[in-house]
Amino acid sequence: MSDQSTFDLAKSGTFKMGSHTVKRIGYGAMQLAGPGVFGPPKDRAAAVAVLRAAIEAGVDHIDTSDFYGPHVTNQIIREALHPYPDNLTIVTKVSAKRGPNAEWLPAMSKEELIAAVHDNLRNLGLDVIDIVNFRSMHGIHGPAEGSIEEQVTVLADLQRQGLIRHIGVSNVTPTQIAEARRITEIVCVQNQYNLAHREDDAFIDQLAAEGTAYVPFFPLGGFSPLQSSTLSDVAARLNATPMQVALAWLLQRSPNILLIPGTSSLGHLKENLAAGELKLPEDALSELDGIAGKKAA
Repeated sequence: MSDQSTFDLAKSGTFKMGSHTVKRIGYGAMQLAGPGVFGPPKDRAAAVAVLRAAIEAGVDHIDTSDFYGPHVTNQIIREALHPYPDNLTIVTKVSAKRGPNAEWLPAMSKEELIAAVHDNLRNLGLDVIDIVNFRSMHGIHGPAEGSIEEQVTVLADLQRQGLIRHIGVSNVTPTQIAEARRITEIVCVQNQYNLAHREDDAFIDQLAAEGTAYVPFFPLGGFSPLQSSTLSDVAARLNATPMQVALAWLLQRSPNILLIPGTSSLGHLKENLAAGELKLPEDALSELDGIAGKKAA
């Protein structure tokens, strides 16, 4: 499984985000920047090659942000793919900025949000962005309650101006998405969710019933990688990598889940995309479902 080089992304299905229908496995651009998502990559040509390979393999959904780098990933996306394929959906996010020492800082004022949208437009070479996610910074490491009305209103104004087609939200609670929906249509939610981090279980089911896409980030834990002997054992038994099993579990978890695994390696890209071919048997699903309980214990 892990060395599979040909795959059909359509096998994992599609889902809608507003007027855009995308395959359920996309690509996240965060890792195209330098270490710590800051500065340029060690090998820019390799980053360009990964993006082109993703599109060639059938990826039609790229997730990015102009504060990755900052500016770096969007500039590489433009270099690699502009003019963009007609079927490519580009999703970005706003509300943060990088400090001189690579800090992640809130940038949620009206002026900062407007500037961020224009930065994304300029660096991506676009006249309109398909989807802009507002990432709540009320909690840095996870959702925290607090009004996002002012910020979503700013994005809705830019949407009416024709600079944004659709709006999503990230790092949010059910209360916050309800608040945002009173202002504009919300086409996707992007929160942390994986085998061990399952606080959004009920939220995902609610969104699925409403037809709203859920885009989990950090499928293997992100900056604090998930350590699980259960995951490793299941992967070995299925002749797959732990990342492939974690991604396949997400695909089988709910039909509204869209994946955006990121990598700067062509080999890892192929492994990630091949996860759509992996169907987990019931016994494996039961073992994997127990990981969250072990973590809580």
